[in-house]
Amino acid sequence: MIEQKIKEYLKKNGFGHFCPKAVLFDMDGVLYDSMPNHAVAWQRSMAGFGIKMTAADAYATEGARGIDTIRLFVKQQKGEGITLEEAQRMYDEKSRLFHEMPTPPIFPGVIDLMKKIKASGMQVGVVTGSGQRPLIQRLLNDFGEFIDERHITTAYDVEQGKPFPDPYLIGLKKAGGLQPWESIVVENAPLGVRAGVAAKCFTVAVNSGPLPDKALADEGADLIYQNMMQLCADWAELTNQPNDTEELTKV
Repeated sequence: MIEQKIKEYLKKNGFGHFCPKAVLFDMDGVLYDSMPNHAVAWQRSMAGFGIKMTAADAYATEGARGIDTIRLFVKQQKGEGITLEEAQRMYDEKSRLFHEMPTPPIFPGVIDLMKKIKASGMQVGVVTGSGQRPLIQRLLNDFGEFIDERHITTAYDVEQGKPFPDPYLIGLKKAGGLQPWESIVVENAPLGVRAGVAAKCFTVAVNSGPLPDKALADEGADLIYQNMMQLCADWAELTNQPNDTEELTKV
């Protein structure tokens, strides 16, 4: 199945070959089981500004820049625009509430997958719609063996966030100016999948939330998994790498 999906990806984009050299991960809902906390923080913070936001809304808009989501909801519900400064003030309140909540865990399978990526000589990058410094610092603390700050793309690196391709195009640039067929995007949200597909990257969706697989398939995900452990198990086949677990333990 994986081989067929790669062939379909190449044909769809008019590429001659697939040669992944970097993996670009989304952060929330992919590396960390953080979306339940984000959903609660969104609902509570927006209620304080007279904006109704449900948990389903939080998952549906996941991956977009927070200020863009806020401006969209204000426009829809109040019929008026707000400045970037006003949106940032509202987003700061959402961030404050999020950081008061328990620290979300790393998903099972993430570290093992990053070890496989490193062992194969590929790069690891992170492309997130967040720009919160505490979250970026946690990435460096938790995954410093695999990434550095030069390979992290945040909301402040782009003018247009997900679902536009810009974040992943910047991620490719930070990976050394790679071409789309030299990368794999790992996402969990419809807007993130749409961004990866728009950047013409091979886009893998890990459905860690409550949305149906169809929501990810409809955005063009090339492969869909239910968790990171399943993706990790298929990694050798996906990247045509030797599946040598003995070598992996030496990393």
